[in-house]
Amino acid sequence: MTDLLEIGGRKFNSRFILGSGKFSLGMTEQVIRHGGVEMATLAVRRSNTAGEGNILDHMPKGLTLLPNTSGARTAEEAVRIARLARELGCGDFVKVEIIRDSKYLFPDNVQTIKAVGMLKDEGFIPMPYMMPDLTAARDMADAGAAAIMPLGAPIGSNKGLLTRDFVKILVDEIDLPIIVDAGIGRPSQACEAMEMGCAAVMANTAIATARDIPLMASAFKTAIEAGRMAYLAGLGRVVEGRAEASSPLTGFLRDER
Repeated sequence: MTDLLEIGGRKFNSRFILGSGKFSLGMTEQVIRHGGVEMATLAVRRSNTAGEGNILDHMPKGLTLLPNTSGARTAEEAVRIARLARELGCGDFVKVEIIRDSKYLFPDNVQTIKAVGMLKDEGFIPMPYMMPDLTAARDMADAGAAAIMPLGAPIGSNKGLLTRDFVKILVDEIDLPIIVDAGIGRPSQACEAMEMGCAAVMANTAIATARDIPLMASAFKTAIEAGRMAYLAGLGRVVEGRAEASSPLTGFLRDER
């Protein structure tokens, strides 16, 4: 394949990033396999154990780990969690997640910008989770973000692309991969995000709460691939205020004698 996703100098065939927080350890590997996933998040608290409870034992070989800073309320806390993840062998990628709002769980863009700069200076590859705001996204890019991860809807809500127009602005204006993270509830919504020009989609709750989890992982894989192909093909124009025949109505009954 020539249409590869590139983040932090690493290339991926898959544009489906898995959020692993809501899966049992045994189910994680199945979802990764059925979804064709090449990058998956993990909470450091789930890897900071030994023996059977360590999520790292259930991550397939070759998978790129994306530890998140879940639980951080400040930039300094996020950096400490990232350092711990690196010491645990999770690599240099890090999803910067800083949340102080306990009701709606909205990310704190100001602290996130600060954390991105601090992490970049320490050699990390920061991928910030953020409220979709153009000014904040520009500041994160300037601070050294490898990708921008705006929320589609409140985390865990499965409400889809409530922030559609704001995400599209980021796609149009930011020269980094835009990855929709949080809120995507259906494969069709993931497909729509890709049709808009997003570089990838992260999903967790939509799959974890499905009746058939492996099958839903496969559905997301296919939807993301279809959306990407549609974006590359160029979506057809929209005709407003009238109909337009799909076959010509003139000329084809003309007498050729």
